[in-house]
Amino acid sequence: MGQHSDVFVGLDVAKERHAVAVAEEGRQGEVRYLGEVEADAASIRKLVARLEQHHTKLHFCYEAGPTGYGLHRQVVALGHACTVVAPSLIPRKAGDRVKSCMGARRRRT
Repeated sequence: MGQHSDVFVGLDVAKERHAVAVAEEGRQGEVRYLGEVEADAASIRKLVARLEQHHTKLHFCYEAGPTGYGLHRQVVALGHACTVVAPSLIPRKAGDRVKSCMGARRRRT
């Protein structure tokens, strides 16, 4: 695999494991699901090191949630950009329903 200048890394964060996907820059850039990594700091360091072998600049992004900003701080400390997106600011098509645990609890009572 050749060296690509930029890659965008999307994370679906959870308490124990994070799902990871990458999108290479440009309209024709490849989008790939890489799998899951443990949510601990050592696993994140290994993921970043692995991606740095193939890409010169990494841009991380994940949806804000109960896991806090520890992941953001770690990625920034490793020298890469990291954007944390508020769920309410993510564009959705009209009529798309948002799954929420809180809403499910309200319906049961």
